[in-house]
Amino acid sequence: MSTLISHEELAGRLEEVRLCDIRWDLIDPSRSRDIYESGHIPGAVFVDLDHDLAAPPDIDGRHPLPDVSTFASTLGRLGITPDSDVVVYDDVAGRYAARMWWMLWSIGHHRVRLLDGGYQTWLGDIETGPFTPAPASYPVPDRFRGVATRGELSGRVLIDARAGERYRGEVEPVDPKAGHIPGAINISTSRNLRSDGRFLDAADLAGVYSAMPPDAIVSCGSGVTACHDALAMVIAGHAMPDVYIGSFSEWSRHDLPVAVGPDP
Repeated sequence: MSTLISHEELAGRLEEVRLCDIRWDLIDPSRSRDIYESGHIPGAVFVDLDHDLAAPPDIDGRHPLPDVSTFASTLGRLGITPDSDVVVYDDVAGRYAARMWWMLWSIGHHRVRLLDGGYQTWLGDIETGPFTPAPASYPVPDRFRGVATRGELSGRVLIDARAGERYRGEVEPVDPKAGHIPGAINISTSRNLRSDGRFLDAADLAGVYSAMPPDAIVSCGSGVTACHDALAMVIAGHAMPDVYIGSFSEWSRHDLPVAVGPDP
């Protein structure tokens, strides 16, 4: 199955897929549900990035993974079963929705695609208010696979998906320090996208990631937008890279050395 779905294809398959709306307000996350209820693609269920796709923040980062059994329960509440064809979307070119795409992939659920270009591309009818699917049962997977820990970074290429100004340490709106993990290479999520917010084609993405070895690890601020780079690498023909979920939010909370400027 492809990693992406166009709005044209989605329009013809609304009755066949389980839609997940992962729009999230970075400045005021409490507004996220209101944004969803004010208008969403028909049949889409609201997925809360902070509560459905992450455990509470702690010393290990701002968006640690939930317990795998908790995630299975969440999937059941969302009406998702192992046989569901899932489509995820947001309104920031997939930067947040890619987290759920990766989490499903990580537990072996590969029947999941991301709406290319996001909510802005949708030209059909919209639905307001909440949508509550019939609950389902999702078997508890044994674990999340492809998760890299802080202790596993040494000797491997680390990709940092954050915007260049955060990587360089020019600004840092949320974490204790500014800069990047020493040695990390910056491939910001913007490099995965065309000017209209859709992903580059496979050949162009292969050029972006041509120098990356098979054991590369992707990271970001808190293990969310890193999944956007992971998705791009899969489109480019790479195997799924490991994701450092703690990312810079964990690294900086442990008061470890950071680098600033444009160089790794």
